[in-house]
Amino acid sequence: MSTKDVLKGESRDGYVKIDRYNDEKIEAVATHYKDILGQLGEDPEREGLIKTPERVAKALQYLTHGYDLKPDEILKSAMFEEDYSQMVVVKDIEVYSMCEHHMLPFFGKAHIAYIPNGHIVGLSKIPRVVDAFARRLQVQERLTNEIRDCIQNTLNPMGVAVVMECRHLCMAMRGVQKQNSVTTTSAFTGTFLSNDKTRAEFLRLITASLD
Repeated sequence: MSTKDVLKGESRDGYVKIDRYNDEKIEAVATHYKDILGQLGEDPEREGLIKTPERVAKALQYLTHGYDLKPDEILKSAMFEEDYSQMVVVKDIEVYSMCEHHMLPFFGKAHIAYIPNGHIVGLSKIPRVVDAFARRLQVQERLTNEIRDCIQNTLNPMGVAVVMECRHLCMAMRGVQKQNSVTTTSAFTGTFLSNDKTRAEFLRLITASLD
């Protein structure tokens, strides 16, 4: 299968975004979406829709590129021995994912903490792990657990805490149409699970303001 790299422009700092698309997958998915447009009563040949099937196919490939990533390898790439045993918290991590039931987006924030047990990890790797799991067809409950388990199994810390707060367009745009509802999920291991004070400290930290 061929993969094409597409340059998407250059930013001020010289960074060039490269999107990688598999041409065969794009063509196959686009063909189906052209048929779908017709089934919906649209004319897929009209000007505004001629390139829509290809655009949708590329968007879906990007939105599900997490299947090609190995979250544990992301963490292992920046693990360091360090004598630090206090809580490390990374909060307000942006989350964008796709609900597997209706293939509509859900989005929000993740708050993650771990207590090192001889190893720390580069802070940017934690949001990358979130993305690696979020860029798949998901449910929020499983996504929360997968992030927790990956950090626990890879770093072997004394405990991991994950809290996610998301809005689901499958609830806001269809069904009950409750636009302002927020779904919160949590998952804990180790000290966060067994020690009420540690868990309470984490919850206090993720709700506190730095202002």
